[in-house]
Amino acid sequence: QVQLVESGGGLVQPGGSLRLSCAASGISFSIYDMGWYRQAPGKQRELVARITSNIRLNYADSVKGRFTISRDNAKNTVYLQMNSLQPQDTAVYYCNAVYQFPSWDYWGQGTQVTVSS
Repeated sequence: QVQLVESGGGLVQPGGSLRLSCAASGISFSIYDMGWYRQAPGKQRELVARITSNIRLNYADSVKGRFTISRDNAKNTVYLQMNSLQPQDTAVYYCNAVYQFPSWDYWGQGTQVTVSS
């Protein structure tokens, strides 16, 4: 059974930092492209950052220079370091694992990030 379990969300003040983690099980983690998406109330889910199996990175323009995605294949975990958080970063953040889309495409349950003073 495939599981993606996010953690690290919470309430943070503007300008603060959070580190999200997504622990994967039930998949050959190293061959999957991993991504972080987010969905704010009333908005569509959007890509935040992605790291491929061969460590190619891409980021949404809105988070470039503030967020960093990384992975640890030994721990089957992908991370999202979020710095200089702004209220517009408030959303539920979801972890995604993809291999040969759409054949193998998995999602976590999401973790809430709230940026507010």
